[in-house]
Amino acid sequence: MIQRDYLIIGSGIGGASVCEGIRKYDKRGTITIVGAEMTPPYKRWILSKEFLREKKPQARKLQLFDERWYDSHKIEARFGTIVKQFNIERRLAVLGNGESIEFAKACLAMGSRPARPPVAGVNLGNVIYLRTVRDALALREMANLEKTVIVVGGGLLACEVAASLRILKMKVSLMHHNAYLLNRYLDSQTGPWLTEYFSKHGVTMLLGESLNGFEGKTVLRNIQTKSGNRVPAGLAVVACGAEPNLDLVRNTPLSGPHGSPVTEYLETEEKGIFAVGDLAFYPDRMMGGVRRQTHWENAREQGFIAGANMTGKKRIRYEQIPYFWTEMFDIRMHFVGDFSMQPTRVDLRGTYAKKKFVARYYQGDKLRAILLCNQTPREVESAKKDLRHALGK
Repeated sequence: MIQRDYLIIGSGIGGASVCEGIRKYDKRGTITIVGAEMTPPYKRWILSKEFLREKKPQARKLQLFDERWYDSHKIEARFGTIVKQFNIERRLAVLGNGESIEFAKACLAMGSRPARPPVAGVNLGNVIYLRTVRDALALREMANLEKTVIVVGGGLLACEVAASLRILKMKVSLMHHNAYLLNRYLDSQTGPWLTEYFSKHGVTMLLGESLNGFEGKTVLRNIQTKSGNRVPAGLAVVACGAEPNLDLVRNTPLSGPHGSPVTEYLETEEKGIFAVGDLAFYPDRMMGGVRRQTHWENAREQGFIAGANMTGKKRIRYEQIPYFWTEMFDIRMHFVGDFSMQPTRVDLRGTYAKKKFVARYYQGDKLRAILLCNQTPREVESAKKDLRHALGK
């Protein structure tokens, strides 16, 4: 029986940041981090951007901490390892190789997996779900052979992948059920402008089309829409959202319909067990309500705070303004605040034509979010301060 003070399950940015947080306040406690991927935690957000665009993708550019970092901080890192059982009462985890780890405290940082649409053909060859380095390398290799790609989805990942592949001079189509891209976040003027911008860059837009299935014997040949259209396709990238990896704790208090419920300190109702990143369904002390975020910045911040709290030497609330960013072609957008509802009023400063603007989103007379396009880091920080001030925080 292996005994550890701290067990971190999941070796993405959230899990790595938990290790950082623990080691800042506890130099001696025993730590094991377990992750299914063979590689140490890396910058997953680069996969759909520069990593995908490089002629010879450099895996080292993805590196966050190499294995030497874990060794130097006396952290046992078990990559390429899964946890197949997690016993809350006994504080026991059973690994895929049959070994057991008895822990005092644990953090769930298993991240999420790509959502697979409930249609036929989702497992056909040449249907790609971009999540890991291996997925990105496979996509590059297949795209070089096929040259024609259909991206299914209209969110952040879909737009980033479509833009990156188009920069590589590939023939790219983008299928989305809505009338414009990023409809979950953008207002009814900015969304159509961005959609038109993709069209001007040579992306064929298949808007208002819902996926009905993938057709082919072993590899993809056509994509069928619910309207009855058949679109020829040799390669598809499916980016229709993500689902939290909660199978390990399914049917326990650590799993809920929207993620793993946690307090403002990122602790579950089971004392000593925390959850971060894509899993954590947390009370948003800044914007109100309860939310789950699936963005790199969120996982990094939450991981560090949870790690500090796990030591018992700190008691830090997670109270960050929601924030994420994206880049597509020569556009970089920063999202500050709550974009979950369409604004009742938009205050636009700058112009779409110059691809440089700031849009403030209001619900009634309350400022709820700020969208920045091609603005400086200083202006992004200023937007965060403005929103905090507007919220009275």
